[in-house]
Amino acid sequence: MSTHSTHPVLRRFWKPVAITGAGGTAVAIWFEEILIFGQDILALIFLPIMAGVIYLLDIFIFKSRLPRREDMETPIDKGAKK
Repeated sequence: MSTHSTHPVLRRFWKPVAITGAGGTAVAIWFEEILIFGQDILALIFLPIMAGVIYLLDIFIFKSRLPRREDMETPIDKGAKK
């Protein structure tokens, strides 16, 4: 009876790791490449979300600069002396 149990990830990737050199460096490079790929995917997901947040922030910040209806009804004569 065998009490040997391995992690499912190690069972899946042991052949490619053995082919590429079976060293600790090969495993580290594989792990690093998988992490970089995941980071790229997350960046592509969060880019439109962050653009939407910045756009909404821009709308809320500069909403006070829009002219109100009361401002449009009363004309302002900028050339008149007080």
